[in-house]
Amino acid sequence: MLADLSPLIAATTQWLTRAYPASGGALAAALCEVQARQAVTVAAWLRYPTAMDAALVGMAGPGGCARLDWITGAGEHDDADEDAVAWRTWVDEVVTSWAACLLADPELAAEAVGALHGGGHAGGLPLEFRRLLAPDAGDRAAAALLRHPDLLAPVADLHHGQLLDRLTPGQALIA
Repeated sequence: MLADLSPLIAATTQWLTRAYPASGGALAAALCEVQARQAVTVAAWLRYPTAMDAALVGMAGPGGCARLDWITGAGEHDDADEDAVAWRTWVDEVVTSWAACLLADPELAAEAVGALHGGGHAGGLPLEFRRLLAPDAGDRAAAALLRHPDLLAPVADLHHGQLLDRLTPGQALIA
């Protein structure tokens, strides 16, 4: 069984960076991708906290990005080359939504990273998500679209309540 979330993280990161591209050249694209990858990693680890959860999503598949494409008005992709679009089946809608929430809300991102401590994915390694939690001016400029709350809202709103419930069980209904 696959207990590794790397295909899901890579595909979801790629979807986010294509839907909300970097502003600038190659360095900006790299900075934007790092921020997206950190947000997606945190979201994926929260969504699939155990090796069993990761193995199950690896077997069943995360569902793809068709609804996300529709919501954001993403352009059509060339279905003729199946290998070029195969990664799209590994995009996880909930993880994408949660990552969008984290990118748009620094306080929520800090709470989410704090919730990872003691989890199984890090394997006792120190967790550092600096570009997600404390982006500098260069990071913010590179990811202007990726961090814009109004642009992210249609995606973030999809599963925002589930993220709040995951971070503070039972409190999402009160908020």
